[in-house]
Amino acid sequence: MSGVNEIRSTFLDFFARSGHTVLPSSGLVPKNDPTLMFTNAGMVQFKNVFTGVEKRPYDRAVTAQKCVRAGGKHNDLDNVGYTARHHTFFEMLGNFSFGDYFKERAIELAWTLITKEFGLSPEKLLVTVYADDDDAALLWKKIAGFPDHKIIRIGTSDNFWQMGDTGPCGPCSEIFIDQGPELRGGPPGSPDEDGDRFLEFWNLVFMQYEQVEPGSRNPLPRPSIDTGMGLERMAAVLQGVKSNYETDLFRALIEAVAHAVSRAPEPATMASYRVIADHLRASAFLVADGVLPGNEGRGYVLRRIMRRAMRHAEILGAREPTMYRLVPALVREMGQAYPELMRAEALIGETLKLEETRFRRTLERGLSILDAETRDLQPGQNLSGETAFTLYDTYGFPLDLTQDALKARGIGVDTDSFQAAMQRQKQAAREAWKGSGESATEAVWFGLRERVGATEFLGYETETAEGVVTALLFEGAEASELTAGQSGFAVLNQTPFYAESGGQVGDTGVILAAGVEVRVTDTQKKLGDLFVHSVTVEEGTLRVEQPVELKVDHARRRAIRANHSATHLLHEALRQVLGDHVAQKGSLVSPDRLRFDISHPKPIEAEEIARVEDIANAVLLQNEPVVTKLMAVDDAIASGARALFGEKYGDEVRVVSMGLPVAEAGAKAFSVELCGGTHAGRTGDIGAITIVSESAVGAGVRRIEALTADAARRHRGEESRVLASLAGILKAPAAEAPDRLSALMEDRRRLERELTEARKKLAMGGGGTTAADAPKEVAGIPLMARVVEGVEMRDLKSLADEGKSRIGSGIVAIVGVAPDGKAGLVVGVTEDLTGRFDAVGLVRAGAEALGGKGGGGRRDMAQAGGPNGAGAQAALDAIERVLSAAA
Repeated sequence: MSGVNEIRSTFLDFFARSGHTVLPSSGLVPKNDPTLMFTNAGMVQFKNVFTGVEKRPYDRAVTAQKCVRAGGKHNDLDNVGYTARHHTFFEMLGNFSFGDYFKERAIELAWTLITKEFGLSPEKLLVTVYADDDDAALLWKKIAGFPDHKIIRIGTSDNFWQMGDTGPCGPCSEIFIDQGPELRGGPPGSPDEDGDRFLEFWNLVFMQYEQVEPGSRNPLPRPSIDTGMGLERMAAVLQGVKSNYETDLFRALIEAVAHAVSRAPEPATMASYRVIADHLRASAFLVADGVLPGNEGRGYVLRRIMRRAMRHAEILGAREPTMYRLVPALVREMGQAYPELMRAEALIGETLKLEETRFRRTLERGLSILDAETRDLQPGQNLSGETAFTLYDTYGFPLDLTQDALKARGIGVDTDSFQAAMQRQKQAAREAWKGSGESATEAVWFGLRERVGATEFLGYETETAEGVVTALLFEGAEASELTAGQSGFAVLNQTPFYAESGGQVGDTGVILAAGVEVRVTDTQKKLGDLFVHSVTVEEGTLRVEQPVELKVDHARRRAIRANHSATHLLHEALRQVLGDHVAQKGSLVSPDRLRFDISHPKPIEAEEIARVEDIANAVLLQNEPVVTKLMAVDDAIASGARALFGEKYGDEVRVVSMGLPVAEAGAKAFSVELCGGTHAGRTGDIGAITIVSESAVGAGVRRIEALTADAARRHRGEESRVLASLAGILKAPAAEAPDRLSALMEDRRRLERELTEARKKLAMGGGGTTAADAPKEVAGIPLMARVVEGVEMRDLKSLADEGKSRIGSGIVAIVGVAPDGKAGLVVGVTEDLTGRFDAVGLVRAGAEALGGKGGGGRRDMAQAGGPNGAGAQAALDAIERVLSAAA
């Protein structure tokens, strides 16, 4: 019973039999503690339970928790590989009591497990307790039978645990094993306690106080228990080895490394094997939990871990990417306990391969320059910071990699001058920003980004998280707080809120803290990686450095995800129906609809729209997972991923694949696109896709608008109801309703044409030649003047043309009065009289009587209008007076 997997299961099973609920490990990215870069202890997922913020349906729990310590205040990275027990990734076994049992039961359980289940000899064990914790000391005597010299009182913070400056806290009791006199070191509390002889492997925390302020503690009403046992240390103890790297798990990983580099471990190179084995675990588990290598925050720590391992693979002689080839060995060893490794195996392998491929190019170039620059340096000397900065800034060679490469030669780096060069670059960038023409409001983001750093986006994996407010803006300037009723901007160290980009709108939701409620109305991205939340404080006061809870509007985000994934399916379906020339030219992805523009030279026919819908919905119904991978942009495009118009891509991109191919033989997926947006988990989550409109937005560009999920269902339902109502009105089956309605509309158009012609004839005297219809003579000029009603204004010119044709030579003036009381006036002059009379002048004279101004046209035909139809006859009289005066 000494294998790592068996030790883990024995621990969990033992506490399960003792009434504990076995819970899975939480993720390595803490969702409930924004002050932590990574989960670094078993109690992290229970923090809110211990503080009373959250209630669980159980009061006892046991876990095997994934932990990483490689960034922030818990950073063991530089020691890994060179000591027996330092790791970046490790497993913490722990049992927890939330106000149930306390010290006595905790000690009883621990003693039973280590002596009965694990079979450790009591003679080799000893414990520490906090200096004034008499209760714990007496209980160890009672339960374990320890004499006083085996119960060591320690009065330092090593044996008193605190969650923070305030909050739950309490004394600890650590359990040690004497590994034998052949090892150096003394018992805890002695001058040589740092030796390896006495190994601490389990810490029992008795959470019994609340720290309300420095120097002031109150007893907790329900004392609790939090324990932590390092699995790797326990395995070393039970397997009788003096280093965690000699346990069965690490032996298997080191053998895989040796096979990959075709070289057996030797004492001089053993540290490299250990680094690779350890960093492989950290890299794989971080990628499986959604962290990807980057240049900021968690992504940067992951990149450092990966590249440190890759550097050691290069030291061992690997000339091709190696780390990804080790993933199957890790999955064999740990996949059963942590199924997420199996689910993410392909992503882990591809991410490692991509990173190592890029790193090798950087390494080759950087080491060449580094060799040239340090050829004359001796051990104890330093490389200039300017050179180190040039390697970093120009060639992408990080400072820590430069330091690591020179460490074996005993050469350091002048970090002070490196930092000075870094500051000069930032100042130059700041000056360039000031001269770029950006507004003062926008310029504030540059200095803020430089001071607080990039925002870490958690929204691919979660819609709720905790964060710390790093900056607030009110009325364009930084502020220390926003009070109830005020609106401004908030920046946090990490956020699940998606910032508007790539056509996808920004998230909304709430930010919460004790007595504080803030409404997030939008999220925007500044300078590429600074997420800015538009906020309105509805209750309380939001302050800088305040820990807060962030909740994205789930229903809205779900609708956005469905619409965004639908754009990918529609894009590919359109390409398959219309041709390879189709390319997206812009998009809008919002919660209520999706819209995107494509290159296409003509309207899309209804039959083509139907085929596009059918294809997209067929892929949707496959309900295949939507898969996201991280790739180099050139590799992604070379593999067939489609880049979108107008988007800017960095060196690394997210490649989103969805659906099985339906038309192209050999294709790996139906749709593969470069995209940084959020997407549905499976194609079936889109629900349904309905195209609601197709239109032109420019030469050769068509716009598609569509709905998904409930919106698509409601739209189709409304269309069905309208069709059923129409069929009822027409007294025809629904299938025949369109043809029946088309026939009726054609009949109506015919009758309208006939009616228009009849009105025109009636207006012009019915086509007869009675004396009443004949034009009058005005100063010898025939004038046909008419006031007509029931004639469309657009038909007045045709009436004037007809009048000119009738009289042969003369002038026609027609006023049409509309039902709303407005009037239109047309004046026509026959060709033989245009030398004497101008229709424009005549129509302007008449327009005044109609309340109009001006008028326009040609000498032979002009028109005007006005709001006063009652002045119709007066308008004709005014024209007659002008003719009389002209004569």
